Amino acid sequence: MGAIVAASFLGVALVGLALFWQAAGWLADQIFLQLDVPQPWWIWVVVALILGVLAGVPSLLLTVIPRSPAVRETGRAWLCATGVAVLGGLLRIVPDPQNEAYLLVLAICLAAAAFWLRRRPVVASRTPGPVGLAIVAGLIVVSPWLVLGSLGGALETVLAVLAAAAAGWLASSILDGTFWATFAPSLAASSGAGSSGAGSGFSVESWGEIRPGTVIQRNRVVVPGLVAGVAFALIAAGLGASGSQLAAMFVLPPLGFAAAALGSSRPTGWLVGLAALGPLAFVDPDEITLFLLGRDIPFWTLVATAVSLAIGLVLALVLGLLPVRRTPRAVGWSLAALVVLASISLYAVGGRPGWHGERLFVVMKEQASLAGLPTTTGPGSGRDARVAAVYQRLVQQAERTQADLRKQLDRWGLSYTPYYLVNGIRVDGGPLVRQWLSARADVDRVLLDPVLRPVPGSLETHHGPLTSPGADHWNIDMVGAPAAWARGVTGSGIVIGSSDSGADGTHPALAENFRGGPDSWYDPWNGTTQPTDHDGHGTHTMATAVGHEGVGVAPGAQWIGCVNLARNMGSPSHYLDCLQFMLAPFPTGGNPFADGHPERAPNILTNSWGCPEIEGCDPASLRPAIDALAAAGIAVVVAAGNSGPRCGSISDPPSTYASAITVAAVDVNGRVADFSSRGDSSGGAAGKPDIAAPGQDVLSAMPGGTYEKADGTSMATPHVAGVIALLWSQDPSLIGDLAATRRRLASAARPATTSSPNSTSDSGSDSAGDSCGLANDVGAGIAQVPLPPR
Repeated sequence: MGAIVAASFLGVALVGLALFWQAAGWLADQIFLQLDVPQPWWIWVVVALILGVLAGVPSLLLTVIPRSPAVRETGRAWLCATGVAVLGGLLRIVPDPQNEAYLLVLAICLAAAAFWLRRRPVVASRTPGPVGLAIVAGLIVVSPWLVLGSLGGALETVLAVLAAAAAGWLASSILDGTFWATFAPSLAASSGAGSSGAGSGFSVESWGEIRPGTVIQRNRVVVPGLVAGVAFALIAAGLGASGSQLAAMFVLPPLGFAAAALGSSRPTGWLVGLAALGPLAFVDPDEITLFLLGRDIPFWTLVATAVSLAIGLVLALVLGLLPVRRTPRAVGWSLAALVVLASISLYAVGGRPGWHGERLFVVMKEQASLAGLPTTTGPGSGRDARVAAVYQRLVQQAERTQADLRKQLDRWGLSYTPYYLVNGIRVDGGPLVRQWLSARADVDRVLLDPVLRPVPGSLETHHGPLTSPGADHWNIDMVGAPAAWARGVTGSGIVIGSSDSGADGTHPALAENFRGGPDSWYDPWNGTTQPTDHDGHGTHTMATAVGHEGVGVAPGAQWIGCVNLARNMGSPSHYLDCLQFMLAPFPTGGNPFADGHPERAPNILTNSWGCPEIEGCDPASLRPAIDALAAAGIAVVVAAGNSGPRCGSISDPPSTYASAITVAAVDVNGRVADFSSRGDSSGGAAGKPDIAAPGQDVLSAMPGGTYEKADGTSMATPHVAGVIALLWSQDPSLIGDLAATRRRLASAARPATTSSPNSTSDSGSDSAGDSCGLANDVGAGIAQVPLPPR
């Protein structure tokens, strides 16, 4: 008995090691995502192999060295479970967005492993064990996920169910009848109830005949429960893509005690399979990310995990104290039926029923040509005709080239949304539909178009810590806006469009110069009809461009807005929803193809966002859209990104496109910010960034009439949009003349400051210095309002 207890302590150490390395692998994934560099495929291979050695070797030694059958059985269980952890880790080389593929391969591998383990002779039980009670316990454990989580697509959910079922089958194959029978005589001997040998006559059936409250009753739950819990933790380490397995590693281990109370392989399988369904089916591993902060998917995943953990511990206590093995089968199955009905009701009433799977964005092969379009500059009818010509050509091209595909989608009953700014179609479909679409001759490629799964309740609105903007607006002074205001140039006659998280239209800094009308606000995410913003990012950036209260560069300009970010994430289709709205605004509920008003297009767009691969974009996905907007004479100002100081870190669309004006960030001393992404003439972002602007400790508006200082190239971008607004307001002949505008910006820019790589910036962090070259750090320099001499 002492050897078993000692082995149990070793098992606790193995669980700690497994949890550490799984967390390390996930954290490495997040670091690479934050740095915006491709995630090395070998990360999870290394994690899997290290865990295999650290957990597998001690388990193997337990299997072959001790003389105690119970200890040997313990080693075998842990060794098999370690194999599951290694297998699941190796499978994580499947890219995260391909969760269906991962779940399919996982289900097949787990089922194959279970089938292979079933080959050994086992001590058979004359009764199947309290399966009904196992179903009850499993559904109770998974109940928090029914309320707090949400399902993905139909295929993804089916595959998650299959993977969970395979996990349960494998758990019952590892902790089989021989495992439970081996512990029974050992515990009986340790309590003086019989001999310790396998021939003591203590069968698996007598597991349920132990009297409640005796030493054997306690030992038969605690000791084998610890052994089973360690095995469940190692199995959980192999369940789910990066992130999901961390939740499973807290949900499954407490169920080892419940499994010991049930004392049979079949109930063990049902218990594990149902409990594993929560992390596998009700959360998207892509969304367990540091990009989603606040009360979002990671938060609710943590809450669901904690509640399941608590339920598992309570179940261990309750089942361990009750003679559950003697429960009549009819009672167990009746309780299971009631709990199944209750779970369905709970999900239907308290959860978010329905499918929330990934969509696809189909990029057509024939994109519209922009050759031969008008190049009229200046305000008035000429500018309107130029925008209208672009709009009409794009719409006609999309209508003509999409006709056959739309007909086929209608025939198959697939929901879709057509787009013209990039000639493409968003389609509701999974991997099979993607294969079919990719094989079409008129399709160039098919991108994933991520869908964020819904969260419980409404999102909290982020407010700033300040109630007054104060008087220190160094950033506004740095770009020379006050000198323009002194000449009466405030941006009047110019309209700036913002695609972001939204904007608080009631904020004192923004309320007065919202353009208004039925076509100045669009929210494809939530369907709001008035300017609103929960996150605050869009309010901050919009106010920096046009805000009153001293926080905006061009307070005389008007603004319109569109929500392309929800919970700090976007997708190709929603980015295009807003860009299309900016080219040809349409009223709420209108058809972008038929109801667009190109004469109402804004003059300048400020875009403090980028579309990385995790959001579905590839390097060229938005290029036709940005090129078309530029062809219409609309200045598209975009953020460089916050992945510096690495050279070549300007990588996400649309920051790499020649048609966009890409903005880097500097601090109060005019020094390039460490976080500001850099260009690299040898990479895909040649000639980027174009210019720089204040982007560190920038004070601007936040929802609810508040204010806040923020960092990022997101904060720098609207400064340049505001500068262009002042330039075009002062010299309307430049409206739409993007080449001349770029020249004026470059000639007026002031030099930025760079430091040696070993110097330290004011914030205390190491400066990136000029290791990438000054042009690759800040472009032409720090933006200044180009004013003619008096």
